[in-house]
Amino acid sequence: MRRLTDWLVYLFVRLSVCLIQALSLESCHAMARLLAWLACDVMRLRRRVVDDNLRHVFPAWPDDVRRDLARQMWEHLFLMVCEIAHAPRKIHETNWRHYFQFRGKREMVAYLLDERPSVFVSGHFGNFELSSFMMGLLGFPTYAIARRLDNPYLDRYVNEFRQANGQFILPKDGSAAQVEAVLRSGGVIALLGDQSAGRKGCWVDFLGRPASCHKAVALFTLVSGAPLVVAYGRRIGGPLHFELGSEGIVDPQISCESLAGVKPLTQWYNRALERIIRAAPEQYWWVHRRWKGEPPARSSRSGRTVGEVPADRRSAA
Repeated sequence: MRRLTDWLVYLFVRLSVCLIQALSLESCHAMARLLAWLACDVMRLRRRVVDDNLRHVFPAWPDDVRRDLARQMWEHLFLMVCEIAHAPRKIHETNWRHYFQFRGKREMVAYLLDERPSVFVSGHFGNFELSSFMMGLLGFPTYAIARRLDNPYLDRYVNEFRQANGQFILPKDGSAAQVEAVLRSGGVIALLGDQSAGRKGCWVDFLGRPASCHKAVALFTLVSGAPLVVAYGRRIGGPLHFELGSEGIVDPQISCESLAGVKPLTQWYNRALERIIRAAPEQYWWVHRRWKGEPPARSSRSGRTVGEVPADRRSAA
């Protein structure tokens, strides 16, 4: 039964993609607006999570303004799915300039062409799938770390779409050797840096609240010497029109003692993500629970977080 259910869900997704591809982008946009109204105002999907996130980040905003933003977010999410379905048929090596423009292109390309590896970090913002699609189309394949989908048919379908355009997925568990090989070969690691890492993560401030972050993002740069680029793909104008750019770059070859550690580097890229999100808050995924739990209690005698390894022991290790 589980296998049959997975196959039926996969069939429904494939039929939905076919329907979306048969519609014009203008019709898709109109459909996204209708679905956003249904999701936000009628079905009230994840209303509590969205309201809680927006109330903490924009406490001075009236309720109706936050509700409008929630509706715009749902419109963005549905439109994002339509854009992903249309992109392989519409965007090619000869016409990509009609759909994408770059901010800071010279600097980004310089690091991509560097013999050293690069680490690109973004968030659940804009159309991050098409950002990787575009990099692959331009000849810069990326390697992302992600958990496999529970549905094996959907997992294979999504990965085939990604790999056809130069985005390769490394498993979340047991991929240390593969990540090391990518960094050693001068490849590009692309990560979403706004996922909760649980109590044992690196706790920093993100949009005014403590958030747990995976330490790997900073460690990849600190250990391998790879430049860390905070990137984004923001929709501008109408559907399938984007600006790709970077909000900041840390290059280990350019000494910066204030960022020579996991926590300061993690806080730095979260500040950059904040600026990206605040510039277009309707394109952020307020539906996901970014802020989970509270930082571990600190020892009253040492001022150290419980479970944190003392500096002398870290050095000995």
